[in-house]
Amino acid sequence: MSDTVDGAEFRRGGILSLTGRQWLILGMVGLANMLFNMTITLANLVLPQVRGALSATQDEISWVITLNLVATAIATPVTAWLASRLGWRKMMLWAVGGFTFASFLCGLANSLETLILARVLQGAFGAPIAPLGQAILLATFPRHLQPFALVMWGVGAVFGPVVGPILGAMATEAWNWQAAFFMIVPPGIGTLICIWFALRDHTSTAALRFDWTGFLALAIVLTCAQLVFDRGQRMDWFDSPEIVAYTFLGVLAAWVFVSHCLTSSQPFLDPRIFLDRNFSIGTLIAFVMGMLSFPTLVLFPTLLHDLRGYPEDAISLLISARGLGNWTAFLFITQLTRLAPRFAIGTGLAIQAAGSFWMSQFDINVTQADIFWSHYLMGLGNSVAYTPMAVMTFSTLAPNKITEGAAVFTMMRNFGGSLFISLVILVLVRSTNVNYAGISEFITPYNKTLTFPGLPASWNLETTSGLMRLSNEILRQAAMIGYINAFYMMAILAAVSIPLAVCLQRVPNQQR
Repeated sequence: MSDTVDGAEFRRGGILSLTGRQWLILGMVGLANMLFNMTITLANLVLPQVRGALSATQDEISWVITLNLVATAIATPVTAWLASRLGWRKMMLWAVGGFTFASFLCGLANSLETLILARVLQGAFGAPIAPLGQAILLATFPRHLQPFALVMWGVGAVFGPVVGPILGAMATEAWNWQAAFFMIVPPGIGTLICIWFALRDHTSTAALRFDWTGFLALAIVLTCAQLVFDRGQRMDWFDSPEIVAYTFLGVLAAWVFVSHCLTSSQPFLDPRIFLDRNFSIGTLIAFVMGMLSFPTLVLFPTLLHDLRGYPEDAISLLISARGLGNWTAFLFITQLTRLAPRFAIGTGLAIQAAGSFWMSQFDINVTQADIFWSHYLMGLGNSVAYTPMAVMTFSTLAPNKITEGAAVFTMMRNFGGSLFISLVILVLVRSTNVNYAGISEFITPYNKTLTFPGLPASWNLETTSGLMRLSNEILRQAAMIGYINAFYMMAILAAVSIPLAVCLQRVPNQQR
C-alpha cells in the first residue's frame, strides 16, 4: 500500500504511526527545500568575490541574481503540468538532479557568461522543488498531521537562507567562492538517493494539454516585472528605452494572460482556483511573507560589511540568529496551528513588524546584541505565521488542485521576495543619494560647528585627505538612513497585513 491519506492506520495514528517511508519522504522534501533556499542567500554572499575574480562591473554582476530570479519565477507555474506528465518521482529526480548539476556548473564557471547560464539553469531546475514537495506532503498526510509535516518542510524553507551564508562563508574563507557552490553537490546527490526510494510508488502520470499561450504570457509578465524593478534604478527608469520596452511588453502580456485565462476552456492557470476564499487570502499572505523573508538577508551583509567593517564569518553568525528564532517556533507551532491558526498568523506578522521596527531604530553604532535579537524576532515571527498560513491556504482546496495551487502559492511567495528586494534596494539607493546631498550642504568653511575642538582632527576642511575622510563619513551616515527607511517599509508592510489573518475561514480539524 502506498503511503497516502487513504491508509486507515495512518489516519487513526499520530506521529508515532509514521512508517519508515513516510519519514524518508519528510527528510527528502525538507533537505531538497533547504538546498534550494540556501542558494538564495549564498549567491549574495559570494557576489563581491565573484565580481573581483571575473572582473565584472556592478551592472554586469547583477545579472547573476536577476536572471536566476527570473528563471525561478518562470519555471514555478509549470510544476503542476510537469508533475502530471512525468509523475512525482520522475519530476523530483529531474528537478533535484538538474539543480545539483547546475550548482556544480556554477562552481566550474570561469567567466561571467558561464556563471549566468549556470545560475539560470539552477533557478529553472530548482523552481519545482518547493511547490512539488509541499504538494506531496499535503496529498500524503491526513489533515491532523499536516501541521507537523509542513513544519518539517518549513525547516528547509526558513533555515536554508540562514545556513547558506554560514557554510558559504566558511567554504569561501577556506578555499574560494567556487567552493560555496560545490558544497551543494554532495547533499544533492544524497537527496536523489532518498527520492529514488521514498517516491517509488508515486509514478502515475496523466496526459494533460499544455497551454502555451497562457504560459508564455505569464512568463513574459514575470520576467518584465522583475527586470523593471531590478534594473529601473540603474537605468534611470522611464528615461531608458529598455525600461519603457519592458513595461510595454509586460502590460501587453498581462492583458493577453488575463483575457486568455477567462476565455480558454483549459487555461494554463485555472482562475476558478481563486474563488476559494482561503486559497486567495492565503496566497496574498504568502506574497507578503515572501516580501518579509529575504530583504534582511540581502541588506544586512552589506550594512555590516560596508558601514561597520565586519568580516563575513561574523556577519553570517549574527544573521544566523534568524535560524534560532525559526527553531524556537518549531517547539510549539504544531499545537498552536491546531488550536488557533488565525491567531498564530496574526501573531507571527506582529512579531515581524516588531522586529522590523526595532531595526528601523538602529544607528551607525548598532550593537551586536541588537542585530542578533532583532533577527531572532524576524525568524520567530516567520515560522509562527508560515505553518498555519500554509495549512489554512490549502484546507478548503480540492485535492486535484493542490499541486497547481502549491505552484501558484510558491510563485507568489518567491515573486514577493524578489520584488520587495528590488524595492528596498531602490529605497536604500535613493535615500542614500538624497541624504548625502542634504548633509553635504552643511559642509562649508562658514559652518562654525566644524571648527569645534571636539571634532576629529582628520576632518580638516583645508586638506584634500580631510575632505575625503569627511565625505566618506557623510556617505556612511546617509547610507544608514537609507537602511533605516527600508526597515520602516518592512515594519509598515507587516503591520498592515495583520488583519488578513482574520479574513481566513476556520475549517474544522477533520480527517480526510
